[in-house]
Amino acid sequence: MRLKFLKNTHPSGETIGKVCSICWSPNNMRMAIVTTNRTVYLFDENGDQKEKFPTKPADAKGPKNYVVKSMAFSPDSTKLAIAQSDNIVFIYKLGNRWGEKKAICNKYPQSTAITCLTWPVSHQNEFFFGLADGKVKLGNLRNNKSVLIYGVEEYVVSICSSPDGQQLLAGHLDGTMYIFSVSSTGSVTKTKFGQHSCAPSCLAWGHNIVAAGADLKITFYEANGQPAQKFDYNHDDKEKEYAAAEFSPSGQSLVVGGFNRFRAYQFSTRRSQWEESPAVDVANLYAVTAVSWKRDGSRLFVGGLCGGVDMYDACLKRYKYKGKFEMVYTGPSQVIVRRLSNNERITMRSDNAYEITKINVYNDRYIVAMTASTLLLGDLGHRNKLISEIEWQTTGHEKFFFDNPGVAMVFNAGELTIVEYGHKEPLGLCRTDHVSSHLISVRIDDRDDDPAPKVESLGDEPAAAPAPEELNRKANKKIAFLIDLQTVHIQDLLTNQQVAMISHDSRIDWLELNPSATKLLFRDKRRSLNLFDIATQTRTTLLTLCSYVQWVPRSDVVVAQSRADLCVWYNIDATEKVTMFPIKGDIIDIERTDGKTEIVVDEGLQTTYVALDEALIAFGSAVERRRFERAMDILETLPPSPEAEAMWTTLAHLTLQARRLHIAERCFAALGDVARARYLHKINQIVLYAESKLDVVPGGDYYVVKAKLEILEKNFSQAEQTYLEQGQVEDAMEFWQELHKWEQAIHVAENSGHPEVANLRTNYYQWLIETRQEERAALLKEKEGDPLEAINLYLKGGLPARAALLVQTHNLTSQSELVERIAEALYATNLFEKAGFFFEKLDKNERALDAYRRGHAYRAAVELCRRTQPQLVITLELEWADWLVSIGQLDQAINHFIEAGQYTRAIEAAIESKQWNKAVTIVDNLEPAEAKKFYKQIARHYEATLNYEQAEKYFVKGGLPEECVDMYTKANMWDAAHKIAVSFMAEKDVAMLYMSQAQRLEMQGKYRDAEKLYIVVGQEDQAINMYKKAHKFDDMIRLVTTYHKDLLAETHLHLAQQLEAEGNYKEAEKHYNDGGDWHSSVNMYRAIDQWQEALRVAKQYGGQQASTQVACVWARSVGGEAGINLLMKFGLLEAAVEYSMEIGQFKRAEEICRASLKKKLPDVFLKHAMVLEDEGKFHEAEQEFIKAGSPKDAVDMFIHQQDWENAKRVAESFSPGSVADIWEAQGRLQAQAKNYRGAEELFVRAGKPEEAVKMYRELQMMTDAARVARDHMTDKTANELGNLSKDLTGVQIAVQNGEYVKAIEGLLKKTKDNTSNLDELEEAWEQAVKLAFNHVPERVAEIVRLVAKRFIDIRRFQQSAELYEAIEDYPAAIDAYVQGEMWEQARALSASKAPEFLDNIAELKLAALVARNEWDRVFELARAQGQDVLGKFLAKYATQLVKDDQIAKALGTTSRPLPANPPSSQRRACAPPPACAVLCDAVCVVFVLGSSVPHDPACERVADVLCSGVCQARPDRDRGELCAVHGAGPDGAADVGRLGRAGGAVPAAAQDDVQAGRQPARGRRTSRTHQGVRALRHDRPPPRAEGGGQDQPAGPDRGQDHDVSDPLPGGRAGRQSLLRGRRGLQGGRHQQHGLRLPQPLPRHRRGHGGQRRQRAREPGLREQRRAVRHPAAQAAVPRRGQARVCPQLGAAVFARHLDEPDAVDSPLRQLRRRALRGLQPVLPVQELLRLLHRHRLPGVAQLEDQLHVVCQARQPRGLEQIRPQAQSLPVVQFFTNTGLLTTVSIVIIMFNICCILLLCTLLCFSGSRHVGTIHQHA
Repeated sequence: MRLKFLKNTHPSGETIGKVCSICWSPNNMRMAIVTTNRTVYLFDENGDQKEKFPTKPADAKGPKNYVVKSMAFSPDSTKLAIAQSDNIVFIYKLGNRWGEKKAICNKYPQSTAITCLTWPVSHQNEFFFGLADGKVKLGNLRNNKSVLIYGVEEYVVSICSSPDGQQLLAGHLDGTMYIFSVSSTGSVTKTKFGQHSCAPSCLAWGHNIVAAGADLKITFYEANGQPAQKFDYNHDDKEKEYAAAEFSPSGQSLVVGGFNRFRAYQFSTRRSQWEESPAVDVANLYAVTAVSWKRDGSRLFVGGLCGGVDMYDACLKRYKYKGKFEMVYTGPSQVIVRRLSNNERITMRSDNAYEITKINVYNDRYIVAMTASTLLLGDLGHRNKLISEIEWQTTGHEKFFFDNPGVAMVFNAGELTIVEYGHKEPLGLCRTDHVSSHLISVRIDDRDDDPAPKVESLGDEPAAAPAPEELNRKANKKIAFLIDLQTVHIQDLLTNQQVAMISHDSRIDWLELNPSATKLLFRDKRRSLNLFDIATQTRTTLLTLCSYVQWVPRSDVVVAQSRADLCVWYNIDATEKVTMFPIKGDIIDIERTDGKTEIVVDEGLQTTYVALDEALIAFGSAVERRRFERAMDILETLPPSPEAEAMWTTLAHLTLQARRLHIAERCFAALGDVARARYLHKINQIVLYAESKLDVVPGGDYYVVKAKLEILEKNFSQAEQTYLEQGQVEDAMEFWQELHKWEQAIHVAENSGHPEVANLRTNYYQWLIETRQEERAALLKEKEGDPLEAINLYLKGGLPARAALLVQTHNLTSQSELVERIAEALYATNLFEKAGFFFEKLDKNERALDAYRRGHAYRAAVELCRRTQPQLVITLELEWADWLVSIGQLDQAINHFIEAGQYTRAIEAAIESKQWNKAVTIVDNLEPAEAKKFYKQIARHYEATLNYEQAEKYFVKGGLPEECVDMYTKANMWDAAHKIAVSFMAEKDVAMLYMSQAQRLEMQGKYRDAEKLYIVVGQEDQAINMYKKAHKFDDMIRLVTTYHKDLLAETHLHLAQQLEAEGNYKEAEKHYNDGGDWHSSVNMYRAIDQWQEALRVAKQYGGQQASTQVACVWARSVGGEAGINLLMKFGLLEAAVEYSMEIGQFKRAEEICRASLKKKLPDVFLKHAMVLEDEGKFHEAEQEFIKAGSPKDAVDMFIHQQDWENAKRVAESFSPGSVADIWEAQGRLQAQAKNYRGAEELFVRAGKPEEAVKMYRELQMMTDAARVARDHMTDKTANELGNLSKDLTGVQIAVQNGEYVKAIEGLLKKTKDNTSNLDELEEAWEQAVKLAFNHVPERVAEIVRLVAKRFIDIRRFQQSAELYEAIEDYPAAIDAYVQGEMWEQARALSASKAPEFLDNIAELKLAALVARNEWDRVFELARAQGQDVLGKFLAKYATQLVKDDQIAKALGTTSRPLPANPPSSQRRACAPPPACAVLCDAVCVVFVLGSSVPHDPACERVADVLCSGVCQARPDRDRGELCAVHGAGPDGAADVGRLGRAGGAVPAAAQDDVQAGRQPARGRRTSRTHQGVRALRHDRPPPRAEGGGQDQPAGPDRGQDHDVSDPLPGGRAGRQSLLRGRRGLQGGRHQQHGLRLPQPLPRHRRGHGGQRRQRAREPGLREQRRAVRHPAAQAAVPRRGQARVCPQLGAAVFARHLDEPDAVDSPLRQLRRRALRGLQPVLPVQELLRLLHRHRLPGVAQLEDQLHVVCQARQPRGLEQIRPQAQSLPVVQFFTNTGLLTTVSIVIIMFNICCILLLCTLLCFSGSRHVGTIHQHA
């Protein structure tokens, strides 16, 4: 509790004049203070004095020597009780307003002095006080008497009441405390509460009971008297006895006054104990004699010994809410909510003392506070500031609604709770899902509610008392809400019973009850406005097009708008009386203020106001309050109008019901209803007569008045009863006769035995005849027993049917004349059936039949014909059936059609009348041809009734299987549908039907059903595409998972990208994660700055490391201190430290480390030191190094700066071991300065003699090196150096003599054969290279190459490459890096110095991975190099798999996805389009497979035809060349990749030799066209470049044999050969290992066209062509009948490699260009056939016939375009005449070609159709 001094309310005096008592009124509006001067001061709520008045002594004439002991306000705050020491208690009436006269209304004299007093809040007319003699009494205001409650011998020192006022507690001088209560009957219950340690001069009751006194102990007691907690202050010398204590209104705060201080205590609900706040010391306050809390707990008033009263602000906490309200917590369970704009406030207090945990303000008016177990609701705008506290378990999902006055509504979990302000229990509960303010209306007697009520103060006038009629009104509390969108439920909240249920035919969008809850207005979506009267349960439509409707506030007037008309119903009971005004805009509101009501109309640019007739509105309010005189006065002032007339009518009926007859008479007179007015005037005269003459008061109770009013209201039976109860039979008969109700008069006379009964009957009969009421006269005669007269009267009155009935009743049919008269009369009045009956009685059968037929009495007619004319029965049956059909009785017509033999019409009638069982029975008995037309209708019926078996039966009978399939499809009975379709429909029709059905279902949105149909017909891809178009990605993924699981990940990623582009990030994340690419999810969220989501994904899928990385990136994006704080927020302390150091905030990093990460602190200091060192702040860096525990780094820093003094200082102080490092560094410096002796001394001092030795050895001062080793090193080292010095003596001498060549040769004598120490070799060879560079520059290249080669021999590849780089022999350097598999160095050197070798480096790297069988990395890197490289290694992989007998896997290798058209930057000039590449690879695989199959003559003929055609087209190429170019060999074990495009082809024979472990043939002479092949061999150098003569040896390696350990380019030999096979160096000046590089073509051999120049730049192409002429290649060429060449392979080879200078413009050349540029897809077989036709090559017809079927399957028109040309060639006739193609060979060839080329075709052009479709989906 925080107490803050605000001001001094009452000044203190110079002398002692203590404050005797302070009290606050319960309404929080007044405070009373009394001091020893016996004057009462009254203060307002702000603590400002308003009034004062003196008290009076018990004896008006006696001295004023008394003091006021205590004061208390009454519960209604209008009275003040004052207890005085002169033995009396006065009750002063203060009044409701300031300034009213203060008067004593009660006084209670006693025999002894009054010591204390209390007035419980629950006792309005009783207060309690204690006396000095130990008695406790009750003062009763009703009888002005005091009653003894109990009495003891001890002085009563204090008294208090419980917070609810039900119990009281009194303390006595001996410390005894008694608790007692008084019931409503006056019985007293007293119990001893406990014994305090001293006299409890301070006694108060709050959450606990507290007692304190002179012993300086404050004790808290439980309600049962047990001590709960005690505070003892005897140890404090400043503490004195306590004289005053009081709890705050919440009962959870306590103030106890002492001397110059007061103590405050706060109850902790969490700890369930009292906690002490610091004592408040007030200098010169002296003893605290009185304390009091303001009733809202916000202010504390403390009175002292000198009469001063101080005001303190008391609160636990306060804060502002949305800048509009101030929340002041005066206790855990009490909050004061104050509106800042007008200082309006409300106190939210939990009566159960629960702690308020949360408080909100809705609509700037309604307060909602929550505790652990209750819910508090308050209305800040209500006049009385009412609050409600109900039991409630908060879920956090509650919704609050305050649209209805007087109540709050809480919606939770489908249940709506209605709470009325000021009540502790919910008013009602209802269940609804429609909680919009427009769909719920609650009325709670709101006639006094004001939308903006004013808070009542003491200066306000008292409200007028309600009228008696209004007081008698029954409480009316109702709610109207929607059960569903078309049903309104009206419930009485008092009884919880349903009042009405309204079912509407359209959706309701607005409803509201009138203020009196008697009528309901509601509007539907069609804008129809309806009124429902709850009392009469009737509904009326007011408007058909209503755009606005509202009740006028606090009235029953309705305002609505229909189009441009304003409609007003001033009297809602007269709905037809509507007042209409034209308006130009839309109604937006209704304002009712200052006695006028206006409609606010928005006209667009301006707002206008339409005033309503306030008098008419006031009339409704008066009627509602049943103030009929006031209502009549209002109507008297109105001019005549429809509205006024309706109101007069309403008032007339209401007053008539209330028996206010004089007002009713005036109303009917105003309405012009003279009859009613005169009638009521007579009744009023009777009333006056009864009151004046008969003393009947009131006159309305006179029986004549009652009877006449009953007659007026048409309650005739009640009027008769009233007369008869008074014995007035004559009056009863008279009023019946006046009403011409003779029967009732006769009935009264008969019952009462009146003598004039006969005369009454006679007069009645005569009157009936005179008034031509023959029917009633006949009835009278019938009752009198005269049937003949009655029959005559019936016939006279035109009632022959009644006469006929009477004849039959009395059996008068024997009187034929009478019967004939009746029959004719019946026939004339169209009563044919009865006429026919009488004609039949008269034996006039023809007339009877005619009458029956005209009267449609066919049953009687049929019966008559059966007896008299049987031949007419069938005709009558048909006529009867037709008539029944005409009147819609089809079911009854069925049997009559059957009787008439009309079975077809019977079936039609049965079907139309839904008599399906009868229809089926009849149909089953008909011939099939006749019944066929009804099968479909019957089947449809069974389908509708879900009897599918019968429906199927009749569909099949009717020849409608399609309809049956459709039925089963709609019913999701796919098996049955499939069974019918297969049984009765063609397969093609079934598929078409299912597809059409599926498409139709897809259009209807029935995707599941469509999917099943697609699956049935095997169109899974269509189902997938359907779900993709419908954006039903979950179903799409489900199908892909089931049918194309290999494409699942790719599909997920594609969908994720699409969803990301659409902004659906959550779904995109799901698909990214399902596709295994959660990194993309993270990047997506990063791109849209949703870092939280990115962090979540990274943590979920990547673990802590990934989330840390994301957090670091996030921090960097934020930057600065914010980034550090972000990392700290996520607990990433190390990352925060690293980031702090990264941005240079080392202090921040140090703070973090010191707080939570001490182990990281040295790293911070170390990195800070490094930064300071870089900035040149060496001394600061030194300090950081030392802090980091790394003084050696500080020493190194100073050594680097050559600051030896500081280095020694730091070393000696912190790192003694670093002193040697300083000497060593100084020694190196001396060595650089050529002070070798000084350097030697420093090295020795540092304990590093080896450094001195190394120095001398580098200087070739071997003697000194040996000396130092001998003096300071081990014997072994010394001996080795001694020997070395001896060996090098000659070298040194030669160097000293200038014989550098000799010295170099001496150094080069060291080889790996005579020296095992490779380091010594390296040192000697490096010395030789240095000498060569410095002294023999002309032999630098030679020596460097020799040394570099030796480095390669000892596997020192990097040293070798560096030497080659030194002489700018970059190819050799690259070769060294490649042999050492140092790929990055090779790539970097090639990129900077020799770009032409980049591709070979990549391929060599791939070859190395191939050698290690790391195929996944091979494919990954090959894809980056281009599709041609990828295709090559795919082929290698396939070959390897074939060798391993993994045939199926090999076939699947070439189906790896390739882009359809790679960018031009990735296409090489000699590479075919990717589709062709894949095709060639696939064909190669098939070719290899074919090698393991026995010779197939068909395949051989295809190969022969192809090879023959190609060879004849180009005579310079033979069949072997074609095979060798593509790597084909007799056994198929060739390199089936595209080696030619990589730099040179490997002959099959050479590979066989290598694989067999044989050495390649040596000594073979070959022309320069075989240069590329010779590059594979190491036993001979390659020949000269073009233009040279004979082959010449070059280098010392001539004639040496070298094993080729790796036949493929992945090995060392392969790498060297491929590297040397590239064209990139100009000329042959440089040599590599004795091999001369090829020179470029001479200028005169280079082409002039762009195409020739492009070809000339293609590396290795000429070597590729020449390779096929190598003897090994020639040997590899199979003979006729042995080749395994497939047509596709030959076509691809032919299209790719046919390139000669004279064929620049040939069609083949053009074909190749189109293929290379990717302008059109190339079909190798068709293109080959076209070329063969164009050049008239042999074998075209045979090849065409063999491939025709396959090509026709792929492209039906492909060969048709070629065949006409082929028929004109002579070769076609040749092949046809020879008969080479027998039937068997054609079948075999077609089968093999179909298998091979169909596989190739499926793999070509993005694979199969199935895969392509999935690619399209994904």
